[in-house]
Amino acid sequence: MKPVCQNRKAYHDYSIEDTIEAGMSLVGTEVKSLRDGKANLKDSYVLIKGMEAFLLNCHISPYSHGNIMNHEPLRTRKLLMHKSEIVKMQGKIAQKGYTLIPLKIYFREGRAKVEVGLAKGKREYEKRDAIKEREADREIDKAMKSKNR
Repeated sequence: MKPVCQNRKAYHDYSIEDTIEAGMSLVGTEVKSLRDGKANLKDSYVLIKGMEAFLLNCHISPYSHGNIMNHEPLRTRKLLMHKSEIVKMQGKIAQKGYTLIPLKIYFREGRAKVEVGLAKGKREYEKRDAIKEREADREIDKAMKSKNR
């Protein structure tokens, strides 16, 4: 499955503890625009109201060959999840510091899916530690590669 779009900044700003797959309720022109790869998950989040989950601030560009009935780019979209999944996520969100962040949008068996992650915000020093660790791993890989030659 090749993702339509990914939220790479989410992995930098948050520590992802759990993920769940959800369907999306879309309009026809949104599906066509997603197939063209014209979506952006930056600054988007998931909100649970009652027993329903909604995706907010997800930008799906208007379809280029659409007519006057084209969709709004930033409209609120309903996520299709089982009630038990929503209750489980709602219980975890009630804890301080947790939020639901969309990680990627992709197509599975012809249907648009969004991977939602239960995330906790990182502090500034945690972000720096992650960058240092990543650079150290790159140096080790580079040294191992040159040694094997």
